[in-house]
Amino acid sequence: MKLGILSAAPKCYSTRRLKQAAEERGHTVRVLNTLRFAIELEEGEPNLFFRSKQLSDYDAILPRIGASITYFGTAVVRQFEQMDIYTPNTANGIANSRDKLRSLQILSRHQIGIPYTTFVRDRADVMPAIQRIGGAPIIIKILEGTQGVGVILAETTKVAEAIIETLQTAKQNVLIQHFVKESKGRDIRAFVVGDTVVAAMRRVAQGDEYRSNVHRGGHTEAVVLDPVYQETAVRAAQIMGLRVAGVDLLEGTNGPQIMEVNSSPGLEGIEGATQLDIAGAIIDYMANQVNFPEIDLRQRLTVSKGYGVADVMIPEGSEYVGQTIANSGLRSKDIVVLNLHRGTSVISNPRDSRELESGDVLLCYGKLESMRDLAPKRQRRKKKIKADRLDPATVERLES
Repeated sequence: MKLGILSAAPKCYSTRRLKQAAEERGHTVRVLNTLRFAIELEEGEPNLFFRSKQLSDYDAILPRIGASITYFGTAVVRQFEQMDIYTPNTANGIANSRDKLRSLQILSRHQIGIPYTTFVRDRADVMPAIQRIGGAPIIIKILEGTQGVGVILAETTKVAEAIIETLQTAKQNVLIQHFVKESKGRDIRAFVVGDTVVAAMRRVAQGDEYRSNVHRGGHTEAVVLDPVYQETAVRAAQIMGLRVAGVDLLEGTNGPQIMEVNSSPGLEGIEGATQLDIAGAIIDYMANQVNFPEIDLRQRLTVSKGYGVADVMIPEGSEYVGQTIANSGLRSKDIVVLNLHRGTSVISNPRDSRELESGDVLLCYGKLESMRDLAPKRQRRKKKIKADRLDPATVERLES
């Protein structure tokens, strides 16, 4: 495999370890400064130049895109995707995970634990938002902070209001987040490669520090995650479109809470804590995938006129409930079921003998007109009141 590691920091620990692991396995590897690419666009031939010369052929790239160059870096990754060069992390995945608000918006539509979060702009909406998430103490986050920078614990409502007002005056967009008290000063970093958690560590803050990041002085310890935490970490990474990711979880009383999904996770802390060859696991995974890369399904399959990819939900009382896929008549309507979402499970390429249940969501490819006819009338979703976080008076006001 000829591998390009996209990194503007060739001497950092993670880049050096990935290069070393690739060379030890007999692969050809080169570290490519992300900022030295030129994206060339012409009809039918997406192309790249590197240091003003035509880029040679690569089998795969591994993006290590820093927060400060997200826009240009994801554009470069996107160009590699258009050139059919394998990457474990897509440009969309990197962009989605880099924006804290966007990532939580995406995760929120899935049955996966996240801290109750709100985002407001008008000053008049700040206090009601704080009340809705249960009041102080709360966590205030700048949308694009990294390594614990821009994460503030406000112990009282007045302090929270003052901090938010100050940040908004400074043109900073901030999230207001429920403080998971039981996890104060500690979190878990699960390192996901493909569909497996290859390593995990617990990060514990020092002294009165509530942020457990290693860059803030936190210490680490290896941990073996139970299956629920492993499944949550893998699902979060896959929802984001990432096959190599560091997933940060809080240990809440109701189970794992996703705090962040990192598309360029550092290796130094977790390899030191676990003594595992995580760089090698990444390279091995990529070598196995390079001949069978994932593609952007919606981009590839929507070029035929009248055909596309869509989600179809089976509502309660539907004629399809209790029918197998084979007997449903979907195929005769020129509709192919690619996968089936049932609760928190995803069944890929379901068998024809699979029986459909109410609430199933089918990812289908086929005639858009036929799929449109299957879609039930859109109904308003009933809002769930987080009564456990609110005082009785607030619950009564919201429900009235």
